Amino acid sequence: MKIERSGSAVWRGGLKDGRGAISTQSGALKEHPYGYASRFEGVAGTNPEELIGAAHAGCFTMALSLMLGEAGLKAEKLETRAFVTLEQGEGGFSIPTIRLVLKAKIPGTDDATFQSIAAKAKAGCPVSKVLRADITLEATLA
Repeated sequence: MKIERSGSAVWRGGLKDGRGAISTQSGALKEHPYGYASRFEGVAGTNPEELIGAAHAGCFTMALSLMLGEAGLKAEKLETRAFVTLEQGEGGFSIPTIRLVLKAKIPGTDDATFQSIAAKAKAGCPVSKVLRADITLEATLA
C-alpha cells in the first residue's frame, strides 16, 4: 500500500517583511498565516517547527498504540508533546534535536515493558524515519 499526502506553502516578499500561508490537503490548515515574526519572535501564527512537532507527536503516539496492542496492552491515555529545537549555527539554521515527552496511563504493564515498547515506537514511527530520509527536490522556474 502506498499513500501520498500533501502540504503546501506560499510566500510573498522578503524574509522579514514577507508573509506566507501554509495549507494541508485535508483542509485542517487552509492558508494559515506564518512568517518571520511567528517563527522567530513569538508572534501569533504557526511555523514549520511546531508543525513538525505536531506531526511527530501524532505519529509516535499512534505507533505506540499499535505496538501496545501487539503486546496485548491498551492505553487509557497517551499524551505526547514534541519539543523541536531550531538553532542557528555556523552553517545556518538547523533542527538538532526533537524531544518527545510522553505521559501514559496503561493498565497491566510495568515500567521496563513500557520503556521498551516506547523506544520501539520512537524508532519505528514513519515521521521519526522521515527525519533521516533521502529528500528529493523538483524545482521549476516559472
